[in-house]
Amino acid sequence: MHNIRTIAKRELASYFNSPIAYIVVVAFLLVAGWMYFGPLFLMGRADMRTFFAPSPFSPAMLLIILVPAVSMRLVAEERKSKTIELLTTWPVTDAEVILGKFVGAFGLIATALGATLVYAITVSFLGPLDWGTVAAGYLGMLLFSASLLAVGLFTSTVSDNQIVAFIIGLVVSGALYFVYWLQIFVPSFMVPVVEFISVSFHLDNMARGIVDSRDIIYYLTLTTGGLFLATASLARRHA
Repeated sequence: MHNIRTIAKRELASYFNSPIAYIVVVAFLLVAGWMYFGPLFLMGRADMRTFFAPSPFSPAMLLIILVPAVSMRLVAEERKSKTIELLTTWPVTDAEVILGKFVGAFGLIATALGATLVYAITVSFLGPLDWGTVAAGYLGMLLFSASLLAVGLFTSTVSDNQIVAFIIGLVVSGALYFVYWLQIFVPSFMVPVVEFISVSFHLDNMARGIVDSRDIIYYLTLTTGGLFLATASLARRHA
C-alpha cells in the first residue's frame, strides 16, 4: 500500500504542479455546466438527473472524452521518455505501478466531479432537491469514470504514442457508451445483452436514484478487468 500511495501522490502532484489539472477541472465545469443548465431551465424544476443521465449530449458523454485524455499519458508518456524503465527498477511490482497511477488519475477526475457539487447547491436554492438521488448519481459517475479510466490506462500501456492511446481509449469507451442506443435496432432477445454490456445502462439506473448491486458489480468488474489487462500488458512490454 505504501508504494501505491507514493506513486499516486507522485502522479497527482504531476497534474497539479502544471496547468493540466486546472485546465481539466475548469473546462469540465464550464462545458458540463452549459450542457446541464440549458435543459434544466427548460424543464423548470430542481432536478440533477439530466446531469447524471447518459445521453449523446450530456456531462456523462463529456467524460468519454475527458477520461481517455487524462489516461493517455499515464504509461505511454513514461515509455516514450524511458522513465518507465527507471520506475520499474524500484522495489515495486507492476500491479503497484498500475494501481498507483490509477489512483492518482482518479483523484483528478474525482476533483473535477466534486467541483460540480456547486451545481447541486445552486439548484437546491431553486427548489426542493432530492439529495439521496444526487448521492446515487455521483456514486454512479465515480464508478462510471473509474471503469473508463481503467480501460484508458490499459490502452496507455499498448502504445508509446499518447495520441494513439487516446484514440484507442476513446473508441473503446465510446463503444461501451453508445452501444446502449443500439437496442432499438437489435432483436428483442438481444436487448438485455446490449443493456448489460453498456456503461450507459448502469449509469442511467443510478441517475434515477437506484443503487443496485448489479450495477456496482458491473463497474467494479470492468474496472478490475481493465487494471488486470494493464498490469499484464506492462509486464509483457518490459519482460
